[in-house]
Amino acid sequence: MDSIKQAVELARSGESPAQQEFIGGSKPLAGGHKEPVSVREVRLDADHLEANRIVAFATGSESGRYYDMLRTQVLQEMDKKNWQFLAVTSPTAGCGKTVTACNLAMSIARLPERSALIVDLDLRKPMVANYLGLPRSGGVLSVLDGQVPISSAVIKAGVGPNHLFVLPGSAPTSGSSEWMASQTMTALLQATKREFRSHTVIFDLPPMLLGDDVISILPRMDAVLLVTGVGNSSVADIKECQKHLDRVPVVRVVVNKVSEAVDTYYGYY
Repeated sequence: MDSIKQAVELARSGESPAQQEFIGGSKPLAGGHKEPVSVREVRLDADHLEANRIVAFATGSESGRYYDMLRTQVLQEMDKKNWQFLAVTSPTAGCGKTVTACNLAMSIARLPERSALIVDLDLRKPMVANYLGLPRSGGVLSVLDGQVPISSAVIKAGVGPNHLFVLPGSAPTSGSSEWMASQTMTALLQATKREFRSHTVIFDLPPMLLGDDVISILPRMDAVLLVTGVGNSSVADIKECQKHLDRVPVVRVVVNKVSEAVDTYYGYY
């Protein structure tokens, strides 16, 4: 109600639409982009990123060029349909989906006229903050709980001359499935679309076959990037995923050779 009252008062005072938009929670940037007011800024440590296989933050990186190629292919497909929300998931744990999501977001953020937001929606095992070296306080659950607005939970993470926006996870929760299907999650997605409408938004989701979390939220995504891992994803796993992906466009399937620790995925129970 306070924001509505402010908007009415501004309208009466004759201030410009741009000033009203700033009060409403975003400020204009170069090229028409907008970022929320009160976003926390954090500088990322390059050594920490490289140690965790996050390599796409630097131009000319030999390892990062593969993510640049993936970035170009994904953005071409999304631009054709004016898509904004990209879900990143995998059939099972240990396929490298979070590493892929972080590197893709980093690569997009390096483009001069692009902005990227990565949202950690793997509520079962949130790892985006770990990989990027960010604090795990607040985050997605604090927004879902109604403790803070999304603009206060998002972090502006800088590395070198570039930055990306991150809505990290916090503590794992056993109520992941219920959150995914909730009206609160719908409200969070609507707020994301409204406040980051000029950004490509990448959602790091849980593995598809470990519960109904992904199935619940897929209809609200524009497209999916499926990450598989040699030695972790069987042909049967991929075929099972295809049953749930019929109604959501799959922009690419990534095959990773590097596996992550699988036996700790449910370690918090």
